[in-house]
Amino acid sequence: MKNARNNELTDRRQSAQEAKAAQLKAYRDAQAQPDPERAARQAERAAVAAAREARRIEREEAKRAEKIRLAEEAAAREAALEAEARAEAEARELAEKTRIARVVEDEAARKAERDRRYAARKARKN
Repeated sequence: MKNARNNELTDRRQSAQEAKAAQLKAYRDAQAQPDPERAARQAERAAVAAAREARRIEREEAKRAEKIRLAEEAAAREAALEAEARAEAEARELAEKTRIARVVEDEAARKAERDRRYAARKARKN
């Protein structure tokens, strides 16, 4: 059987692999060497990241404080509504009691007037 390899393709693949390996080696060598400019950029990036994180934490704290404030306001509104409902119920109950007391007094007054008329009528007959 005949060897049917395409040498041009194999050569191109091999040269591409070698180029990638050379680029990777150059990158690793560049990373290994101390570069003051790169260190300054990294320090600046770290400072920016730290400031960003501080702002994020501050926003979260503000959100948490706002949520707590809203919950307290809602609880205060709920308590005010509850107190208002309780006061309204007590006012209705007091009005009902006074109405009942007035009805009882009116009934007692009517009975007293009836008894007085009855006694006067008996006194006239005798």
